[in-house]
Amino acid sequence: MPQNALHDVIVERWGADIGAERRTPGSRIIMDDAVAEFGASRSAIREAVRVLESLGMVASRQRVGIIVQPPETWSPYDQRVLRWRLDGPRRAELLQSLSELRSAVEPVAARLAALHATPAQCGALTAAVIGMSSTSRAADTDEYLAHDIDFHTTLLQASHNVMLSSLSPIVVAVLEGRTHHDLMPDVADPEALRLHGEVAAGVQSRDAERAESAMRAIVAESAEAMEQTTRALRRSSND
Repeated sequence: MPQNALHDVIVERWGADIGAERRTPGSRIIMDDAVAEFGASRSAIREAVRVLESLGMVASRQRVGIIVQPPETWSPYDQRVLRWRLDGPRRAELLQSLSELRSAVEPVAARLAALHATPAQCGALTAAVIGMSSTSRAADTDEYLAHDIDFHTTLLQASHNVMLSSLSPIVVAVLEGRTHHDLMPDVADPEALRLHGEVAAGVQSRDAERAESAMRAIVAESAEAMEQTTRALRRSSND
């Protein structure tokens, strides 16, 4: 395998292990062991370490080695870090935190979108709602997820606030987390679909109150649905 491709493999393997707590904070990664494990050059290992250092997941110190860092130092909004953490044992706790942040971000984005969205963005929101409706009987699939992601990322972009737009990975992580970890129903909630249509209509008609209110209801419904599913999964695992 080419060294540049091997570098990506190492980043993914170590990032996933650290994010899922299979490598615990304070543990060491030994360079010689890594060279033997991956058949990689030291330069490829160092490149992988630099990537993980930039994410706050490891620290490299002379005469000490590569040390796994605690979650508090990790890049909180990086999409790779979020994906790795969602595969770990604290998934429910992380999804709750992300949902709380989302509830503070998306209603504001909806209000701003109603004031600033372009005609193309209004059309994209409507198209996403149509796509969600057409795949609503398979709401736990990647096809429905793609339309859902299109809707929410377009909404953030339509706010024309670069700080809000930069939080797209948070929303994507929540939506992907629900789908990929069996927290989505087979059939979409009709009320949730209606509310997405309300947001799109509010943005289209420049009705900021309507868009914000519907978006606030969407994030509340999503958080409650995830909590109910998580409780059910916990009960079934304890039976």
